[in-house]
Amino acid sequence: MAHFAHARVDLDALTSNARLLREHAGGTPLMGVVKADGYGHGMLPAARALIAGGASWLGTALIGEALQLRRAGITVPVLAWIIPPGEPVGEAVGADIDLGVSDRAVLDEVVSEARRLGRTARVQLKIDTGLNRGGVSAADWAELTEAAARAEDDGHLRVSGIWSHFACADEPGHPSIGLQLSNFHEALEIADKVGLAPEVRHIANSAALLTLPETRFDLVRGGIASYGLSPIPDFSLPGLRPAMTLRSRVALTKRVGAGSGVSYGHRYVTDRETTLALVPLGYADGVPRAATNKGPVLLGDRVRTIAGTVCMDQFVLDVGDDRVEAGEYAVLFGDPGETPGVPTAQDWAAVLDTIPYEIVTRVGARVPREYVGAGS
Repeated sequence: MAHFAHARVDLDALTSNARLLREHAGGTPLMGVVKADGYGHGMLPAARALIAGGASWLGTALIGEALQLRRAGITVPVLAWIIPPGEPVGEAVGADIDLGVSDRAVLDEVVSEARRLGRTARVQLKIDTGLNRGGVSAADWAELTEAAARAEDDGHLRVSGIWSHFACADEPGHPSIGLQLSNFHEALEIADKVGLAPEVRHIANSAALLTLPETRFDLVRGGIASYGLSPIPDFSLPGLRPAMTLRSRVALTKRVGAGSGVSYGHRYVTDRETTLALVPLGYADGVPRAATNKGPVLLGDRVRTIAGTVCMDQFVLDVGDDRVEAGEYAVLFGDPGETPGVPTAQDWAAVLDTIPYEIVTRVGARVPREYVGAGS
């Protein structure tokens, strides 16, 4: 039985996006990034759809996510890149998961687990080129690469990759981009001098993939772009299709008089006699409370603005004298190519002063995902 609200995910859009991104990158191999439950779209369906579109690698943040992929029978190379203490490193080594190494302690742990298991671990060394988040600092890079080379000579690991991450690739022309790229080249030279020959070198995230051909190297990482959204608000790649549509049926409508306060705090007050439509989605489902009196919603062929405070389970739309009935769909965001006039995740991001990543990843588990397309 259909749920009153759902996030509809078009798997054909994901497959098409992967093909388009590979083509745009000149055929450079593509890593489909499926962390955070596939950016809210569902990790396993997204992974399979992206592989169908030509993604030859997958990327996750956590080892647990990568292990889920392996348990589901997915065999393409997978990189997991955040490894806090206590993570199941040995299990990852046993599952042939590439492990992102950002400090010497993690490298030592991987070597220890590989020795214990009698296996050769796969690691990708991350150099911090200027994001100042994860990654090995430039001052420690030579020591780390030398230690990795020794472990590789001993047969305990294979340095399968060297990589980094841009801070401002979504701001074309930012001076940090060139500096980070230069730092990456220097790090590669140091690694080469100690005898490391990685299978893949990569620094291009979605923004760099789309706008910086010189950053492609051996692999590009399709994160938000794989899901049909641009990391650069004013940049669009023709043919890229948003994969998720979030919608809910209207629960009820009611007529109220002028001067009626709406929802908690009466932050919206009607200026005339009007009809209110109740939509049963709220901040427990991922609709930001900050969307109060801001969020755009398509209902009855018109884009309307949320009226009053977004509650845990519901929000209200003022539809004036338009004929709207319970059971009609209100669409928060989707693909304008499929539904003309529908708001996009980027539209929501713009009114909330955030990024579309946050809009799609925060759609809650209470909202069922409905899959359509060849992979469904």
